[in-house]
Amino acid sequence: MVIKKVVVLGGGTGSFVILSGLKNYPLDLTAITAVTDSGGSTGRLRTEFGFLPVGDMRQCLAALAPNKSAVRKLLRYRFHKGRGLKGHNLGNLILTALTDLTGSEPRALETAAQIFRLQGKILPITRANIQLKAVYQNGRTITGEHQIDEPRHQGGQKIVRLTTKPEANVYPPAEKAILEADLIVLAPGDLYTSLLPNLIIKRVKKAFSQTKAQIIYVVNLMTRFSQTHQMTASDHLQEVEKYLGRRVDFVFLNNGRAPAKILKLYQQEKGFPVKDDFKTKNHFQLIRKNFLAPKIVIKPKGDVLQRSYLRHDSGKLARAIVNCL
Repeated sequence: MVIKKVVVLGGGTGSFVILSGLKNYPLDLTAITAVTDSGGSTGRLRTEFGFLPVGDMRQCLAALAPNKSAVRKLLRYRFHKGRGLKGHNLGNLILTALTDLTGSEPRALETAAQIFRLQGKILPITRANIQLKAVYQNGRTITGEHQIDEPRHQGGQKIVRLTTKPEANVYPPAEKAILEADLIVLAPGDLYTSLLPNLIIKRVKKAFSQTKAQIIYVVNLMTRFSQTHQMTASDHLQEVEKYLGRRVDFVFLNNGRAPAKILKLYQQEKGFPVKDDFKTKNHFQLIRKNFLAPKIVIKPKGDVLQRSYLRHDSGKLARAIVNCL
């Protein structure tokens, strides 16, 4: 049997969900993560050590660990006490230590995969130390992923251009993974701070124009006032394809209804379900299903960042993705 090569590209949370499901199938998995995170535990470690942000990489490591294992719990454990430790994630600290010991983030990831006996590879989209830069419709420019994610202007403004400061080249093994993939999954997550930061790296667009892989885009469940206020499903896809430089082959869109009490919590943050405005005929195959996970996400103690309450169901997504192969 020929093992298919599947690349999951995105940030931490969305990639975690997809990898958690796909690892249960006989696939050659590669996770490619953004390196622009600048908030929370990751931002603190980045400032103090000067390494690439480890949060998204750590989420992918945890995803590839056995579901109910102590390893997964350890990698996701967040300290909620102690002056220096409060807010830090243990997995972030482990990856930071391994980077210091091995001399590079890719070697740290390889070592971590060996220690924890994980299946699959994890690669940064670039090894350059970069910051995210967003230009808004009103002409304002904000630099820094955390400032874009939770802006002082409180949101509601459209982002018209996303770049990095400075410009950066794609990490060659990540480029090779894109070129050789059979299927590439663009993971859900914050559009402008998790997914698109991968696509604005130099040579990534060219790699996507050359790969023979089919591409799946998993549309977000909810809008975010800080980034995607009033953006419909087709608006999300249009932005993705603009930065991708090509059309996608499949679009996964949730049609399950979230609990009313959870929607009220989102409404307090001016977040709403992404509106399905796709037409009957499209240039892609549209897969509408109830992709909602049954459990509501409870933020762990010590986590100061804004998080979503709803997630896609990893098992449902994985089955749909494998069917596309």
